[in-house]
Amino acid sequence: MRKTSYVIAFFAVLGTLLLNVASIRRPDWLIVKNPEIFHSKIPNPSGGRLAYTDYQCRPFPNRTVDGCEKENKTFCMTWSTASYLSELGAGFAIVACLALVFGVTTHSRRRRIWKSVSVLVALHVASQIAAFAVVTDLYRNSRFPTFERARPGLAYVLNAVSWVLGTLVTFGVITTGISASRGHRWAAGNRAYRPIEGPS
Repeated sequence: MRKTSYVIAFFAVLGTLLLNVASIRRPDWLIVKNPEIFHSKIPNPSGGRLAYTDYQCRPFPNRTVDGCEKENKTFCMTWSTASYLSELGAGFAIVACLALVFGVTTHSRRRRIWKSVSVLVALHVASQIAAFAVVTDLYRNSRFPTFERARPGLAYVLNAVSWVLGTLVTFGVITTGISASRGHRWAAGNRAYRPIEGPS
């Protein structure tokens, strides 16, 4: 493959990685809107007056608060698995970016490194799809109390966009690599790979 193809692939993989990391870091995969929360009041410790509750984000699921040791044990394990899959996908994308940098800087290995890159990007995408599928299954089947009132959030959408783009990048790298191996100038550049003709 030509160097330009590797540079384009690098930025494409980097883009999917950034979307994946953004979805991992955000707390809004699913958003539960509960009208009762906004009307809740608690006593103010200083003067005994009532004050509106200040709700803050916390790690989810929590072993004790969310019942991960008893009634919601299966849910918590499944939700944590989705988290690990997302992080694993980010790891594959990082290694794919490093392989692309290696491919750009070493001319001798540029012809065959696209295979490793395509496998790494495919593993990145597969991990994200698996995490997306797990969260979607938990959401659709209301596997946790309040999930029947939940709606997908921005992190959920970012994850979906990331694996859709990652799938396109995977096919792009494979198509370009195969075309370069067959000697197409658009993929291989000025030094197209041509098979050595045998004696006739």
